[in-house]
Amino acid sequence: MIIFVRYFVLKMNDTTYQWYALYTKSRAEKKVYDELRQKGIETYLPLRKVLKQWSDRKKWIETPIINSYIFVHISKSNYLRVFEVRGIVSYVSKEGRAVVIPDCEMEAMQRTVSSNLTFNVEPNSIRKGQIITIASGPLKGITGEVVDVRGAKKLYLRIGDLGYSLVVTLDDEATKD
Repeated sequence: MIIFVRYFVLKMNDTTYQWYALYTKSRAEKKVYDELRQKGIETYLPLRKVLKQWSDRKKWIETPIINSYIFVHISKSNYLRVFEVRGIVSYVSKEGRAVVIPDCEMEAMQRTVSSNLTFNVEPNSIRKGQIITIASGPLKGITGEVVDVRGAKKLYLRIGDLGYSLVVTLDDEATKD
């Protein structure tokens, strides 16, 4: 009976999908993204368009927002399967365990990247401050920590234990206490 219960619990956990961050080799994010998608693994690679200047021309290109990071939404059964893809170095981990990124944090990042909001990605140097909830716009309902920087309000959306935050500049009307 105990063996059956353990097996049943393992099977239940196996169908639970969670977000994880993978650390990739430098400049391998797009290739890793494509290969993971081909294997049927739900993958998210946040990109932004940047105007690059060469000696003879300018061109808009898509670059990763966080270099060497890609996000996967996987079950326990696919945990090791991601290493079939060349270019993956490791899971982002803390104390030897892969860090699970909460769905709400992934949703906040996806909504920020897909919106037309101005944002930067900065290493976490977040100071304690006022907690607000966005009242309007594409991030409506998202809660974050605010810091006044040069008179502009900034909403820091923490991305798990990665050590990065999306920094969004907000109007006073878009926030509520």
